[in-house]
Formats: sequence, structure tokens, C-alpha cells
Amino acid sequence: MKFSNRLDLFGKSVFTKIVELKRKKQESGDEVFDLSIGTPNIPPAKHIIDALCTAAADEKNYIYAINDQNALLEAVSDWYDKRYQVNLNPKTEICSLLGSQEGLAHISMSIIDEGDVVLVPDPCYPVFAHGPMLAGAEIYFMPQKKENDYVICLEDIPEKIAQKAKAMLVSYPNNPTAAIAPDRFYEDLVAFAKKYDIIVLHDNAYSDLIYDGKKGKSFLSFPGAKDIGVEFNSLSKTYGLAGARIGFCVGNEKIVSSLKALKSNVDYGMFLPIQTAAIAAISGDQTCVEETKKAYEKRRNVLCEGFNAIGWKMDKPQATMFIWAKIPSHYEKSVDFAADLIENAGVLVTPGSAFGPSGEGYVRIALVQEEEILKRAVEAVKDSGILEGSLIH
Repeated sequence: MKFSNRLDLFGKSVFTKIVELKRKKQESGDEVFDLSIGTPNIPPAKHIIDALCTAAADEKNYIYAINDQNALLEAVSDWYDKRYQVNLNPKTEICSLLGSQEGLAHISMSIIDEGDVVLVPDPCYPVFAHGPMLAGAEIYFMPQKKENDYVICLEDIPEKIAQKAKAMLVSYPNNPTAAIAPDRFYEDLVAFAKKYDIIVLHDNAYSDLIYDGKKGKSFLSFPGAKDIGVEFNSLSKTYGLAGARIGFCVGNEKIVSSLKALKSNVDYGMFLPIQTAAIAAISGDQTCVEETKKAYEKRRNVLCEGFNAIGWKMDKPQATMFIWAKIPSHYEKSVDFAADLIENAGVLVTPGSAFGPSGEGYVRIALVQEEEILKRAVEAVKDSGILEGSLIH
């Protein structure tokens, strides 16, 4: 059998490899502290689960959805108006997604031709690069450097590259670096995209997981943003609906329309009970959003303070459910450190190299366990000797 050359672009997903490492460690009877994949362990609020269960019990809801329900589109429009002060036309500027990752993977096929240049942050969540690569794009990585607070320096993009670029992916609060961008960046981004006729795709999955009293915004809230781009948003982390796969692409009418046209040929829409759950989430009591944010903020404090106390120095992230931590100086490769960490301490993290060239030298730690488990993970790392280079085998 012969298969697509596109698959040669990818190896086995790093997250698949992580699951295999976890399974082997558990089979040996050892305790595993899984801080790798960002799958939230905070469940949806009761009113969201109730809405889903009620709708799932209705036998009429098992037909093809085909399109987004008007009630869902209106709810998203109202949500963006109340939460971000952004006006969206429900009929033309909103498209539901089977998770924002699905949308980010597919949208390149609707706007990118073979050989087009796409600007991608580095490090970045893998699908930011993989989606354009599947569409045949040429990737240009935009470094997110620590000395710039992990914010892209638009002025560092070569003039020739900017002139050739078709699209650009941006994401703040950022996964994996957990950085947030100042307002000035977005103002400059809009001007940059207009100058070079670049489509902006902004991922905004973590805008409600911002700490220390700060509040997240929408890219579309900045003047002119809707003229040149769209935003992807997700209910996975904020509302604990990761497995339900609920996301939205909103903004520029032409970009949204092209994605809708593509999706109409590759899927039959979002399961109707899940549409009902999405409406309940964004239209109902929002107390759960604040509670979720506080829970992650407490976990951040526990883990960062714990690791700093035992000699693994790291900054507290400003946002997201992740910590971006530099590996100990006696390690050269993040994958080697991550392998030793699971083998000797039972702590599972994601090597920074999985997120692009600039990710080397770091690991991403997900705040997806309860505080007491995080404290035990810190003790396991301390007892292993891995930070001093004196592993206990």
C-alpha cells in the first residue's frame, strides 16, 4: 500500500507518545503525576451537564445537525457582546467548530494554496503549523523570545517575507509560553496585516484564564481587526467541555464563509445536544468561570512556589493552565529531561521541542491535577535527585 506524502511531514504525536510512557509506568505499579496534556479535570457546572443530559434524552436530537441552530448563533453573538464588547452578525460572522483545533486544522485549506507563506509563532501549539503544512504552505516561524516577554516582534519579520505572506497565526494568552500581549501589540498587528494584506487567525482559547486581577480581551475588540481576521474561541478550558469539542470561528464575514463552505463538505455539524450544552454554558450563570479561574490560579501558586523552593526556578505564568519552565542546566534536550522526569519521579510533562524550534530547552507543565497531587509531584521531583544531576535509580 502507498500512502499520502503529507504524512511524512509528521511523526507520531508527542501526546500519543506521552500516553504510552504513562501506561508503561503505571503497569509497573508506580504512581504517575500526569502534568502533560492540557485536558481539564474541572467538570462543567451542573446547569451545563443538565442541559446536555436533557437534550441527549430526546430521541429527536439524533438526526444530522447540518447547520448551527439559530439559538446557538444568537447565543454566541450575545456572549461576545457581553464578554468582549464585540458585535457579531449571527448569520454571517459565526461558525461552530468541532473543537477549535479542528477549525484551526481546516481553515488553512479554505484560504491557503500550495506554496503560500504562512507566519507561525515559535514556539506554538502544534496545529498552528500542522494545519498550514497540510494545505501545502511554506512556514515562516516568528520567534517568541523570553527577552520580549514571549510576544512576537512584528518589526523583526523580513520585508520580503511579509510581502509574500498570505496568513498569520497569533495566540495570546499563549500556549505553551502562557504569555499575554499588550494592547499595543494588537494595534500594531492590525496595521501590519493591513499593510501587507495578510489574513490574521487569532486563537483566544484562554482569555478567561488570566490571573492576578487581569481580564482578557478579544482580538476583534481592536479597531480594524474584523477587516483582516477571525478569532477562534473554545469552551474546553473555561467551561470544562474539552471532550465535547465545542469551538467557534468568528469575525470577518468572507473568512468565516469560506470555512463554512469547506466544513459543509467534510462534516455534518455539531451534535444537537452539544449545541444545547454550549448555549447553556455561554448564556447561563457565569459563576463557574470565575471559580475555574481561581482553581487554576491556586494550582499555579502551589506548583510554582513548590518547584522554586526545591531549586527548579520558574516564573509564575500570567495566564492559561500551563507553566513554561526552563529545564535544568545539566540537560541539553527537553526530551531527555522529560524522559528522566517520568522514569525517576513519575512526573509527566511535555518536552518544549514538541512546540517548535524555539521550544527546545523548556518543558510545558499542565495544571490539571488537584493541589494535593501537585504537592506530591513536587516532593517526587525533589526526592529523585534529578534537579541536582544525581538521579536515584
